[in-house]
Amino acid sequence: MSNDQLLAEIREANLTYLMLAQTLIRQDKAEAVFRLGLNEDAADILASLSAAQLMKLAARNTLLCSFRVDDNLVWSLLTNHAPSKVGNEATNTLHANILMASRVSEVL
Repeated sequence: MSNDQLLAEIREANLTYLMLAQTLIRQDKAEAVFRLGLNEDAADILASLSAAQLMKLAARNTLLCSFRVDDNLVWSLLTNHAPSKVGNEATNTLHANILMASRVSEVL
Protein backbone atom coordinates (compact mmCIF):
# COMPACT_ATOMS: atom_id res chain seq x y z
CA MET A 1 0.00 0.00 0.00
CA SER A 2 1.42 3.35 -1.00
CA ASN A 3 1.59 6.34 1.32
CA ASP A 4 -1.18 8.09 -0.64
CA GLN A 5 -3.42 5.03 -0.31
CA LEU A 6 -2.72 4.84 3.41
CA LEU A 7 -3.62 8.51 3.90
CA ALA A 8 -6.83 8.03 1.90
CA GLU A 9 -7.77 5.08 4.13
CA ILE A 10 -7.10 7.16 7.26
CA ARG A 11 -9.26 9.99 5.95
CA GLU A 12 -12.06 7.58 5.11
CA ALA A 13 -11.87 6.00 8.57
CA ASN A 14 -11.94 9.47 10.14
CA LEU A 15 -15.01 10.50 8.17
CA THR A 16 -16.83 7.27 8.97
CA TYR A 17 -16.01 7.61 12.67
CA LEU A 18 -17.04 11.27 12.82
CA MET A 19 -20.33 10.60 11.05
CA LEU A 20 -21.09 7.64 13.34
CA ALA A 21 -20.14 9.63 16.43
CA GLN A 22 -22.30 12.57 15.42
CA THR A 23 -25.29 10.31 14.71
CA LEU A 24 -24.93 8.49 18.04
CA ILE A 25 -24.57 11.75 19.97
CA ARG A 26 -27.63 13.29 18.35
CA GLN A 27 -29.72 10.18 19.06
CA ASP A 28 -28.69 9.62 22.69
CA LYS A 29 -25.89 11.74 24.10
CA ALA A 30 -25.43 9.77 27.34
CA GLU A 31 -25.15 6.45 25.54
CA ALA A 32 -22.83 7.93 22.91
CA VAL A 33 -20.51 9.35 25.57
CA PHE A 34 -20.28 5.88 27.09
CA ARG A 35 -19.90 3.95 23.83
CA LEU A 36 -17.41 6.34 22.25
CA GLY A 37 -15.39 7.03 25.38
CA LEU A 38 -15.76 10.80 25.00
CA ASN A 39 -16.37 13.46 27.58
CA GLU A 40 -19.52 15.57 27.32
CA ASP A 41 -17.71 18.67 26.06
CA ALA A 42 -16.25 16.74 23.12
CA ALA A 43 -19.68 15.21 22.43
CA ASP A 44 -21.27 18.67 22.35
CA ILE A 45 -18.64 19.91 19.90
CA LEU A 46 -19.05 16.90 17.62
CA ALA A 47 -22.85 17.21 17.64
CA SER A 48 -22.65 20.84 16.54
CA LEU A 49 -20.24 20.41 13.61
CA SER A 50 -21.44 21.10 10.08
CA ALA A 51 -20.84 18.68 7.22
CA ALA A 52 -18.04 20.92 5.93
CA GLN A 53 -16.37 20.92 9.34
CA LEU A 54 -16.61 17.11 9.52
CA MET A 55 -14.98 16.84 6.10
CA LYS A 56 -12.17 19.19 7.13
CA LEU A 57 -11.54 17.21 10.34
CA ALA A 58 -11.64 13.91 8.47
CA ALA A 59 -8.97 15.13 6.04
CA ARG A 60 -6.31 15.04 8.76
CA ASN A 61 -3.47 12.57 8.26
CA THR A 62 -3.83 10.98 11.69
CA LEU A 63 -6.61 8.80 13.04
CA LEU A 64 -9.09 10.66 15.22
CA CYS A 65 -10.37 7.56 16.98
CA SER A 66 -8.35 5.25 19.17
CA PHE A 67 -8.66 1.86 20.80
CA ARG A 68 -9.79 1.86 24.40
CA VAL A 69 -8.35 -1.61 24.77
CA ASP A 70 -4.84 -0.92 25.90
CA ASP A 71 -3.78 -3.89 27.96
CA ASN A 72 -3.29 -7.61 27.60
CA LEU A 73 -6.05 -8.56 30.05
CA VAL A 74 -8.83 -6.85 28.09
CA TRP A 75 -7.51 -8.11 24.73
CA SER A 76 -7.37 -11.64 26.14
CA LEU A 77 -10.91 -11.40 27.46
CA LEU A 78 -12.31 -10.00 24.21
CA THR A 79 -10.54 -12.49 21.97
CA ASN A 80 -11.05 -15.41 24.36
CA HIS A 81 -7.33 -16.20 24.15
CA ALA A 82 -6.53 -16.09 27.85
CA PRO A 83 -3.82 -18.61 28.79
CA SER A 84 -5.92 -19.89 31.68
CA LYS A 85 -9.58 -19.69 30.77
CA VAL A 86 -11.65 -18.86 33.82
CA GLY A 87 -15.11 -18.43 32.35
CA ASN A 88 -17.04 -18.87 29.17
CA GLU A 89 -17.04 -16.39 26.29
CA ALA A 90 -20.07 -14.45 27.58
CA THR A 91 -18.50 -14.06 31.03
CA ASN A 92 -15.19 -12.94 29.55
CA THR A 93 -16.91 -10.39 27.30
CA LEU A 94 -18.90 -9.03 30.25
CA HIS A 95 -15.72 -8.74 32.31
CA ALA A 96 -13.97 -6.89 29.45
CA ASN A 97 -16.94 -4.51 29.09
CA ILE A 98 -16.85 -3.75 32.81
CA LEU A 99 -13.11 -3.01 32.64
CA MET A 100 -13.53 -0.74 29.61
CA ALA A 101 -16.52 1.05 31.21
CA SER A 102 -14.49 1.77 34.32
CA ARG A 103 -11.85 3.40 32.15
CA VAL A 104 -14.48 5.56 30.47
CA SER A 105 -15.60 6.82 33.87
CA GLU A 106 -11.99 7.85 34.56
CA VAL A 107 -12.07 10.04 31.43
CA LEU A 108 -15.36 11.65 32.43
